[in-house]
Amino acid sequence: MAQNEVRLQLHAQAYNLGVFLQGAELPEEIADWSLTSLQARLIKIGARVVRHARAITFQLAEVAISGDLFNSILAAIQRLRAPPVPI
Repeated sequence: MAQNEVRLQLHAQAYNLGVFLQGAELPEEIADWSLTSLQARLIKIGARVVRHARAITFQLAEVAISGDLFNSILAAIQRLRAPPVPI
């Protein structure tokens, strides 16, 4: 029963991520991707997490999308919401 609950929560999060990305001004190359395409090409990418003294780096396989395209997706996500104002 607990495994089904976790699976349901993961599917709900994936759906919410897809809806969230549809609201972003994504690059033209991927603007018409379906939720399944987003899942297969962005979420199911093999990655290695490398921890350095001051930074954590994700080394992604460029099989699904290029590094430049991934960076433009991240930039589109950052444009959705302004950074918090320090008090």
